[in-house]
Amino acid sequence: MPTYEFVTVDVFTDTRFGGNPLAVFPAAAGLSDTEMQALAAEFNLSETTFVLPPDDPRHSARVRIFGPRGELPFAGHPNVGTGFVLARRMDTPPEHFTFEEMAGLVRVHVTRGADGAVDGARIAAPRSLTRGSAVPTETVAACAGLDPADIATDTHTPLIASVGMPFVIAELRDLDALGRAAPDPAAFRAAQPAFAEEAPRFPLYLYVRVDGSALSLRTRMFAPLGGIMEDPATGSAGAALAALLTAEAPGTDLALTFEIEQGVEFGRPSLLVAAARKTAEGPVSATVSGTCVPMLAGTITL
Repeated sequence: MPTYEFVTVDVFTDTRFGGNPLAVFPAAAGLSDTEMQALAAEFNLSETTFVLPPDDPRHSARVRIFGPRGELPFAGHPNVGTGFVLARRMDTPPEHFTFEEMAGLVRVHVTRGADGAVDGARIAAPRSLTRGSAVPTETVAACAGLDPADIATDTHTPLIASVGMPFVIAELRDLDALGRAAPDPAAFRAAQPAFAEEAPRFPLYLYVRVDGSALSLRTRMFAPLGGIMEDPATGSAGAALAALLTAEAPGTDLALTFEIEQGVEFGRPSLLVAAARKTAEGPVSATVSGTCVPMLAGTITL
């Protein structure tokens, strides 16, 4: 019976039991799709990753990402955490990995702390910003258990945006509204059919500008239809938000960096750094980075 190694790390934090936990199977060749999904459901984390040999030998690995209820084309904290795990297993890790994923190629830059040790990663989203359908304010408010007046529409109305994974993104008026938000699964089920093609699991990403700052944000993400009532840190959503706000900002040649707090209300505070760039000639691209902390290690025999 084959035995597979796994490790877990806390991502987007420098403190144990903070951030977003991730399980990584660093040598997953031989596992079937059914076994990968069963293992992800068993861990019951936001995501679990499985590292496989690349289809193209020029790339570092093929990485499959599973949530409790299905496979995902791309996600932020799984890539940051997987890059961290793989780099720490090497005597001389490379500066970059290239992961093959359903959404495309993901470039992962290994980061180091002041002592030179690997402490995290920065990833480039596999796709440039795409904007999808507008979502009615009343729909967002119902899903988040809020009043429509809590939704801010000065910069943009609620809408679907993606840099590899689609999210419904909405700005709230203040931290009080963000703190009061609570997902209503029935409202999510009612909203989802109208947007099933663009955002099959209808994940809702809410944000607030902290103390009116344009670059300091606090966020929450609810995805009950994907088995995640609340996510402690959502890198793919943070990258999409950075790209969206950069696209909306004045100017045609602009690079912005955002500090994003998430998980505060959830009890697992996280810090993400998301950056985006736009030019007059091309689309808006985004990156997201953060630090990681090792947690558990073990094996499973199937």
